[in-house]
Amino acid sequence: MGNISSNISAFQSLHIVMLGLDSAGKTTVLYRLKFNEFVNTVPTIGFNTEKIRLSNGTAKGISCHFWDVGGQEKLRPLWKSYSRCTDGIIYVVDSVDVDRLEEAKTELHKVTKFAENQGTPLLVIANKQDLPKSLPVAEIEKQLALHELTPSTTYHIQPACAIIGEGLTEGMDKLYEMILKRRKSLKQKKKRTDNSGDNKAAPASRAQIPELPSPTTPCS
Repeated sequence: MGNISSNISAFQSLHIVMLGLDSAGKTTVLYRLKFNEFVNTVPTIGFNTEKIRLSNGTAKGISCHFWDVGGQEKLRPLWKSYSRCTDGIIYVVDSVDVDRLEEAKTELHKVTKFAENQGTPLLVIANKQDLPKSLPVAEIEKQLALHELTPSTTYHIQPACAIIGEGLTEGMDKLYEMILKRRKSLKQKKKRTDNSGDNKAAPASRAQIPELPSPTTPCS
């Protein structure tokens, strides 16, 4: 991964949206990434947003603009607006709350089926793996039916403990790697389209490289 730093200039600020049910630990993940320490949080009403330059791993130095959107049921209709032009989606799951995994699965599959999210890289963080009753990652992957996601969705599931930061660096490295691969693939598709000479007055397609969103607001 020695060429990671050479790609930094291509991404002045990645747009990353963080989703998941309430109490999954999204905001704890956000501020662990920002401060590299545990921060007491309260339930998110609306959203939190932070610009963070990653300080560890192979993605060190990459600037990310995170949007942490509340997970209460009444706030979930907002997820579509915040995720529609994102470079990557982080979906945080409580590994202990077995009773809500079906609900978590339903909401995740809704998000990945939005037309604007087709092909958007997905990082699933299986949080609270430090607790005795946490489900193994393989079981969470099965219960979330990740293998049933749309064929264009690339994903990685990462065991983690947000309180101490375990697994977060590895997860962000995987997400960045998926973003790079997708961007490269889109560029190749666009080049082939341009070379074919058949793109005159062609409608916009997913083969075109998406513009990075504004660093201060979600896509409108």
